[in-house]
Amino acid sequence: MKLLIVGGGGREHALAWKLRQSSQVEAIFCAPGNAGTAELGENIPLLPNDSRGLVRFAKENQIGLTVVGPDDPLAAGLVDEFQKKSLRIFGPAKAAARLEGSKVFAKQLMRCAGVPTPMAGVFDDSRKACRFAGKLHYPVVIKADGLAAGKGVVIAPDAASAVEAISDMIDRRRFGEAGARVLIEEFLEGWECSLHVLVAGEKYQLLGTACDHKRLQDGNRGPNTGGMGAYSPALACDADLEKQFHEKIMRPLLHGLREEEIHFSGLLFPGLMISNGIARVLEFNCRFGDPETQVILPRLKGDLLPLLEATIDGRMDELKIELDERLAVTVVMASAGYPGQIEVGKKISGLDACAQMKNVHIFHAGTRRENGDVFSSGGRVLAVTALGNTIATARDLAYEAVGKIDFEGCHYRRDIALAAVAANVEATDAASRPQR
Repeated sequence: MKLLIVGGGGREHALAWKLRQSSQVEAIFCAPGNAGTAELGENIPLLPNDSRGLVRFAKENQIGLTVVGPDDPLAAGLVDEFQKKSLRIFGPAKAAARLEGSKVFAKQLMRCAGVPTPMAGVFDDSRKACRFAGKLHYPVVIKADGLAAGKGVVIAPDAASAVEAISDMIDRRRFGEAGARVLIEEFLEGWECSLHVLVAGEKYQLLGTACDHKRLQDGNRGPNTGGMGAYSPALACDADLEKQFHEKIMRPLLHGLREEEIHFSGLLFPGLMISNGIARVLEFNCRFGDPETQVILPRLKGDLLPLLEATIDGRMDELKIELDERLAVTVVMASAGYPGQIEVGKKISGLDACAQMKNVHIFHAGTRRENGDVFSSGGRVLAVTALGNTIATARDLAYEAVGKIDFEGCHYRRDIALAAVAANVEATDAASRPQR
């Protein structure tokens, strides 16, 4: 089978890497791909939002399955265009992708379905939004309604920064029409948890869990990003959380979608906040996460392709998902200026040394190859993933690999999974204490 993977980031490299292991895969094409995907297949000069070009390529090259990575083409209806031409594609149709494409739609659906989610107000008037924010306890969360490349969320610590963020989105249109409406949401503290779920209508299976690190700087400081690292499985995901996930989130949500006559087929990725043992949904994503994919797929045993195909066909009862018992940690290496004005074109060294390391995987994101060398070409450049028997072992190995890589202006967080290591040590110490 020939596969087409839409996108050119770290998530798409991880998908190509895992799918290339399938005995059923004859060739992989990536649109547009990066320096990493070029080693696994062929990059083609088509952008993810070029639906006509992608449909034409899939038809002319007899592509057996297309897998969509980014959110924009899903929200724009790429899946619908493929289905009109009877082309096989993994991902939700435009109506279902509204769960990610509109935070207002998702919030309203959750309220109607009884899915636990933070309290929020919806505004298209900056003055009303500011007044509402002033009634909440700071910090408050300000979210652009539409897609903003993972950067449309601001955690405002005080009134002045809230006013600035609201004006930036509504009045100055920093994110274009995506910020014409905003959600002003209460801020929750606790443990974050990202769940990847294969969904076909009202049937689903959990693929894996991870904990993402969104803020730019150590200690969860600085602006939100697309993700600076992750670990898997998520520390907060225990038996009680899984029960809540099934009973309070997935079943009511999928029932609510059915009531709206929306059929979801693909990968659903709810982002949860666990506060005082209660799980609330912060947002829904309708595709594989980035960098969650880079930390979950190395733990997935067996072939990914049959899982995607069974999801498309609604054969969820046939899915057998098995994960490596080892833990994984991913550290994202970013360009200078990210997530703002970035510097690109920097030569990357150390990749060959990392390639020799056992239990380490380097996933390319914003990279390009020129005359045998690899250069940075985007904000997030690489995702370095390591596996270990403990979270501390995986973390140490990931940072050992990061230490071998260098490019001008490179920066990364140094505390990815550090809280999980500390929590694991505390739990171990508590378990070893004599019981009275």
